[in-house]
Amino acid sequence: MGVSKPATSRHGDPALEAELVRRVAGRDEQAFEALYRIYHRRLSRFLMRLTPDYAIAEEVINDTMHLVWDKAEQFDGRSKVSTWIFGIGYRRGLKALERQRTRSRYEEAVAREPATVTESPDSAAREMNGDWIEQGLRRLSLDHRIALELAYVVGHSCEEIAEIVDCPVNTVKTRLFHARKRMREHLPSDGGSQ
Repeated sequence: MGVSKPATSRHGDPALEAELVRRVAGRDEQAFEALYRIYHRRLSRFLMRLTPDYAIAEEVINDTMHLVWDKAEQFDGRSKVSTWIFGIGYRRGLKALERQRTRSRYEEAVAREPATVTESPDSAAREMNGDWIEQGLRRLSLDHRIALELAYVVGHSCEEIAEIVDCPVNTVKTRLFHARKRMREHLPSDGGSQ
């Protein structure tokens, strides 16, 4: 007989899984591989219920397991390992779906824009406004530009932006305030000519 494999049943072995997480917290790569094998298929089935896109589900699985690797020492055993891992997977899945929806809305808006601009009687004014916006964005600091992009293009909340850029929420709000103020100063007040 060869080396025994970890349990991969539908419900798993809670004691084995808890031991694997404990070993992962100690940076045991073999334990992580075993835990990954146990959860990959289970997470895949679960996430395919959230999104029919296999690529997104696979990305979420990798994100989830990356967090398991990074946060294993924080697992306190008050819940089952499966509850903890599926909770991470669920939250990561929701974020991935929101990013996908935001990207889709943005792509649809971009795809419609040329037709709207060319058919609109004031397309020249819109084009000039687009140029002014682009110039205004280039004049912003990197922090302000990133805050605007994450808020208005990607659709993140101030709290999410704070997590992404690793700063306090009030800093994000301040950056957005100053970025909008600088943009208003740059744009012409009459909406057309300078």
